[in-house]
Amino acid sequence: MTEQIEKALPAAEVRRLAERWLPHLGGGDADFACSPTGLWLALASVAAGARGRTAEELRVLLGAAGEEASAAVTEGARALAGTEALAVATGVWSRLPVYRAYREALPDIGFGPMDPDEIDAWVDRATGGLVPRLPVRITEAMQLVLVNALALKARWALPFEAPTTRPKPFADASGRQHEVATMHGPVPPGQAWDVTSTGGDARVVELACAPPESAGPAAVPSAAAKVRFVLGAPGAEPAQVLPLAWAPAEQRRRIDAGAVRVALPKLSLRTTVEAVRHLEELGIRQAFLASADFSGLSPEEIAVSQVVQETVVKVAEQGVEAAAATVVAMRGAGAHRPSEPTELIAYDRPFGIVVLDGSGTVPLFTAWQAQVPTDPES
Repeated sequence: MTEQIEKALPAAEVRRLAERWLPHLGGGDADFACSPTGLWLALASVAAGARGRTAEELRVLLGAAGEEASAAVTEGARALAGTEALAVATGVWSRLPVYRAYREALPDIGFGPMDPDEIDAWVDRATGGLVPRLPVRITEAMQLVLVNALALKARWALPFEAPTTRPKPFADASGRQHEVATMHGPVPPGQAWDVTSTGGDARVVELACAPPESAGPAAVPSAAAKVRFVLGAPGAEPAQVLPLAWAPAEQRRRIDAGAVRVALPKLSLRTTVEAVRHLEELGIRQAFLASADFSGLSPEEIAVSQVVQETVVKVAEQGVEAAAATVVAMRGAGAHRPSEPTELIAYDRPFGIVVLDGSGTVPLFTAWQAQVPTDPES
């Protein structure tokens, strides 16, 4: 599965985008959740229709543009669908003509006329209700909207026992102590390790997900998502800590303890990110200008006006839910844009959450819990 993902989807480019984007999402004093994979898939889908300087800038950021972006989006989304309990979908709605060649190069993407109610219903279905509607308002100026949706709903292979959930202290980013609902449980051997790298040190716990209950003996074999909780040094920034979840094996070392337990707050995070400014700071400028070249997408002159992502991550005793809807809105190019020794790993201060695909190489969702965790069931 790892080789299949790496071959089909430029996983290294998704990780690189994540590492470049995370510093722009804020310091360690604010919560956030995002989907690097969702952003990459949405931007790469648009990049498939980019040409000239517009394509060159997108290629530098994404590692692909034009025809190679079409192939990467299609093959990558199909490979990600091999991760159990993960749904991947992309749709395009437009008021302007879209080239047949562009549509045929992206065979798994649905195309339709601009219909705000239909788009909201599609987003609700595609995210399993976690994102109930498009995170932007459709205006008359929007000529085309591309939406990528990722949704994961998985049970833990070893669920936490509800009676062990009890209030425990959690220190927020300012150092204030709060009592929060905290789950407790054992960590199987090999699913906890320390990371040492030039970017910093961290302690990582990986919680395994169980196969879907509907999967029978005739089901196509697939890989479970890997959910990792990352505890960095006190005061470390999320951009330093989160990438340590996918640090290579040579940077990991075994925790020297006979047994490991985890104390993990229940949590629910929801974030809406306006990404245009971030992308400009990462070198994408031409796509937002009146001179943008998306001549491989439509005969009309269009430019990107908004890039918005809404992401939800929920962690509870039985499992994890996560979803992201990433929107790329395009306007006419003339318009304006907007017992034994036991090690307890206690996530009792700001920490990161990373959900990776079944190969463990593609960051599907990343999140940072800095303030008081919100119980997803409250």
